[in-house]
Amino acid sequence: MKFIIVSGGVVSGLGKGTISASLALLLKSQGIKVTPIKIDMYLNVDAGTIRPQEHGEVFVTHDGMETDEDLGHYERFLHENLSRENYITTGQIYQEVIRKERAFEYEGEDVEAIPHVTDEIIRRIKLAGEVHKSDIVIVELGGTVGEYQNSIFFEATRIMKLKNPKDLIHLHVTYLPYLSNIGELKSKPAQTSVHILNGMGIHPDVIVARAEKSIDERRLDRLALFCNINPDCIFSAPDMASIYEVPLHLANSGKGLDDICLGLLGLKSKNHKFLNSWSQLLKSIKKQKRAKLKIAMVGKYFVTGDYQLADSYVSVIEALKHASWKIGAETSLAWIDSEDMEKGKVDLKGFDGIIVPQGWGARGTEGKVSAAKFARENMIPYLGLCFGMQMATIEFARNVLNLKKANTTEADPKTPHPVIHIIPDQEEYLSKRQYGGTIRLGAWPCVVKKGSKLESLYKKNGNSKNLHKSLGRKLLVYERHRHRYEFNNKYRKLFEKKGFVISGTSPDGKLVEAIELAQHPFFVGTQFHPEYISRPLSPHPIFMGFLESMLKLRAI
Repeated sequence: MKFIIVSGGVVSGLGKGTISASLALLLKSQGIKVTPIKIDMYLNVDAGTIRPQEHGEVFVTHDGMETDEDLGHYERFLHENLSRENYITTGQIYQEVIRKERAFEYEGEDVEAIPHVTDEIIRRIKLAGEVHKSDIVIVELGGTVGEYQNSIFFEATRIMKLKNPKDLIHLHVTYLPYLSNIGELKSKPAQTSVHILNGMGIHPDVIVARAEKSIDERRLDRLALFCNINPDCIFSAPDMASIYEVPLHLANSGKGLDDICLGLLGLKSKNHKFLNSWSQLLKSIKKQKRAKLKIAMVGKYFVTGDYQLADSYVSVIEALKHASWKIGAETSLAWIDSEDMEKGKVDLKGFDGIIVPQGWGARGTEGKVSAAKFARENMIPYLGLCFGMQMATIEFARNVLNLKKANTTEADPKTPHPVIHIIPDQEEYLSKRQYGGTIRLGAWPCVVKKGSKLESLYKKNGNSKNLHKSLGRKLLVYERHRHRYEFNNKYRKLFEKKGFVISGTSPDGKLVEAIELAQHPFFVGTQFHPEYISRPLSPHPIFMGFLESMLKLRAI
């Protein structure tokens, strides 16, 4: 097994995840079994309890691990499902070391950072490779070099290199700022980050230099000289219109990033097997679009300080892109703060479609309910994802069923009409404050109602990743979840009498997985998260149908 360690320097947010995903794709296209790992330096055991504004979207794997959003990028580029072994945190490492100490598995030794913590890090890295039967494991180290909290992980990789020098290389992603007042890229920050690495006993084998513009020969020569690295092993990675351009850019730069890495690891390069489909994807991205669809995203995790971030909903954004490229349309997203909706500061006139994505807690819920109401009454395509399905249920109960104080017990525990309530086995977890990793997570089966809109979407645009098999004469799909509350079945018959269609349930019929409105161009809510399994080469059927419904209304 070989290892490629990916670190970052100068600033965070450089795109280490995109570089790691791109390299994984290129290696896979050469027929190599590769698996990527993301290491977060937080003491959190997983990403599930971190605020989205703090950490970005929580991405859930098929086996139910709440992870960093980079796992989503890995899956989308590799077009395959990853697992809990692909995500490591400092909390997981220390938790396991302490468990072993309490169980006397160290047989009375003093338990220390080195070797016990570093040994556990190395064990976890190798475990991911073993589980996925990988030839190469790509390990993305979160944060930047020089941070106090990640030094133990750098030390673990140094030890790995020391023990097996031919089986591990270090790829450093660094930044060259462009100073407009003097009109040039500056290489000193990148040199400094490499020098910090050198001080930790690590010398990078490859440098990927991020910048607004392509790096010229002058800057490349300076980096090679002062970082003591072969110029062939330095790759320019300028800003690009789409992250999906990065793999081909890196493959076509010099000798190719994947070829250089294979050579350094003592492996032979082969011809790329399936990059043609990726090239076709890029053509569809750049192709002239037949329409521009304006979509309102009504959420509450946009604002952080004085800035608005899209990271909280990155999988939804990418799923919309995948579908838009497939049908040849362009999407324009407007971020609508649900709290502003509540205060009447914004309205939804002029939008082609409305999405209400995931969320938690009482804050901003009334704004989301009003968004669902506007979409229902004005026949505007609506897509409710998890919390968005619940908000649509509340709106229907209040304004169609005349249950005026209907609500979710998450927002109003004393509501007389709890149309959304907690999953029964979740109450015990909450009473004991067991929040982390206890909610309904990962892929669960969903039986799709025959003759429903949902069935037609899966049949028209489905693929082998989500159309797994049939259950009798009905479709059975597997979709990923992340929720603690559910539709209250006590109200089910009342809803169905008024045209509220339960279009997806668990196989035993007890859990409502999807809803839709029969007399509406497109009004679909899912308790699951279809965005998690959308891929650039195979968009999710629900997102395809959402955009197609808007185009159809445009044509009327």
